Amino acid sequence: MEMFRIRRRQIIQGTSAALVLSATGLGAQGMNKQEKEVEAAEDLMREHGVLRRVLLAYSAAAGRLRAGSANDVPAKTLANAASLFRSFGEDYHERALEEKHVFPIVERTKGAAARYPAILKAQHDRGRAITDYISSVTRSGHIAAADQTALANALDALVLMYEHHAAIEDTVVFPAWKEALSEKTYKELSDQFEELEQKMFGRDGFEDAVKRVGIIEKDLELSDLAAFTAPLPPRK
Repeated sequence: MEMFRIRRRQIIQGTSAALVLSATGLGAQGMNKQEKEVEAAEDLMREHGVLRRVLLAYSAAAGRLRAGSANDVPAKTLANAASLFRSFGEDYHERALEEKHVFPIVERTKGAAARYPAILKAQHDRGRAITDYISSVTRSGHIAAADQTALANALDALVLMYEHHAAIEDTVVFPAWKEALSEKTYKELSDQFEELEQKMFGRDGFEDAVKRVGIIEKDLELSDLAAFTAPLPPRK
């Protein structure tokens, strides 16, 4: 009889909770929203995805400049790419997240990852210098013939640096950072990252960045993913 009372009480409590959620609009939709919250490490990695798409645009632009096809590289598009890389990549992802919350913790660990933050920070600084340069040579809305080779070289150098940079962060630094944190602290940082994103951009910064990089890809005719499918290798 006592077991019956306990079971009945559990059912009533569960039903009451469901009614409250339904009445307040926090039913399945609210629970799904909670389940879809992005944790901090995943957030950092998907931000890398946006920045990698900018780098692919830079790489395509560099190839065209080097081939003498400067007309296929709108200066305004490169300026927009540099602006996105500065605001979303350098000011938010690097300065506000990695350099403030990730690197100091990783530096205090005793693992192999501890040697990377100093190098990564130096590369952030170098990347900002190159972004300044890209902005300066595209500011007029025209890429001067005298700047085309130097700009192509700068773009290629930036792409190569960040390809290695982001790969080390994703596979070594971010896992070491997450491992060094308690579950409670990690959850708190995930919430802080979300709040900071809203504060800096006044909206979903990631979604906005995805839209902006999509426009850059369209301008450079890089939007068709199928066009980049590799051909079959030659038969031997």
